[in-house]
Amino acid sequence: MTDFDSWSQSKKQHPFLGHFIREPTMTHPELATYRRQLLALHNRLDGDVSFLTDEALGKAGDESYVRLSHAPIHMADSGTECFEQQFTLGLRENEERRLQEVAAALERLEQRVFGRCEECQQTISQTRLHALPYTRYCVRCARQIQGKTAER
Repeated sequence: MTDFDSWSQSKKQHPFLGHFIREPTMTHPELATYRRQLLALHNRLDGDVSFLTDEALGKAGDESYVRLSHAPIHMADSGTECFEQQFTLGLRENEERRLQEVAAALERLEQRVFGRCEECQQTISQTRLHALPYTRYCVRCARQIQGKTAER
């Protein structure tokens, strides 16, 4: 068995012998599919973050952000621009957070722990991984963590 084969398996203790045996968690094609999905998502989110940054802060030399008239700006217009900028920066922050989660999932693939819940170490369901390929937690643990966060 190659090193690549062994990393996609989990350790379980043999009930009678007391030593650890390995149990497969995902096949090579499944792992390759998740890697492709994560890389595509990473590239898309990276582009989204760049676009939102440009939208919120303006590109250098962009005439749309340069005031061409000496006419006074109405306070409501100024307030709307400020709101839109803050809203766009908030969207950018959310996308950056997801980008970091995707990068962490790619790192878990490299570290050979992708598909394992970081809380309980159980296998994350295929359904959940298809919906959120960058997830760190199984559904049960995610609910518990979300419940604790909501209580604060």
